[in-house]
Amino acid sequence: MNEEKELIRRFNAGQSDALHCIYERYKITLSRVARALLSDPAGCEDVLHDVFVQFAAQSGRFRLKGSLKGYLAICVANRARNVNQQARPVDAARLREARISHQEENHPVQAAQRSELLETLISALQQLPAEQRQVIALHVLGDLRFREIAKMSNVSIQTIQSRYRYGLQKLQTRLNGEFER
Repeated sequence: MNEEKELIRRFNAGQSDALHCIYERYKITLSRVARALLSDPAGCEDVLHDVFVQFAAQSGRFRLKGSLKGYLAICVANRARNVNQQARPVDAARLREARISHQEENHPVQAAQRSELLETLISALQQLPAEQRQVIALHVLGDLRFREIAKMSNVSIQTIQSRYRYGLQKLQTRLNGEFER
């Protein structure tokens, strides 16, 4: 947390490397959150770019009481939700190509199995209501505590925990049905 405060201080002081450090520190976590929430995983970089452009515009006046990672993860989740609402239906072949593009070439059988499993998981996640999908992504992929998610979302912690629990139950039901076929 002290490192975050120092980064924010440097960011507000106009030190150009501070924004780069913040981006490098959180880009993997934020990318995971965006991928889990977006209907089109290819838009992940666009969402991160949009969030960091808006964040950069706050230089010199940015104030934060909680976690910077939590704040940025909520920003990514909100931006992803907006993108999903504006998106037109996405071509299924393009989605498959985007998911398969990261396969390891040395192990084609395992890569194919992993790709199929990932596609099944992403499909099940995308069938969840947006609120449940967001809480699961922020908690599991963004590594945020329920308390942080609740505070940033202006929702009670019990509501966040319920969304998480119901979301996991629905995921489990869908995935169990998928693997029994």
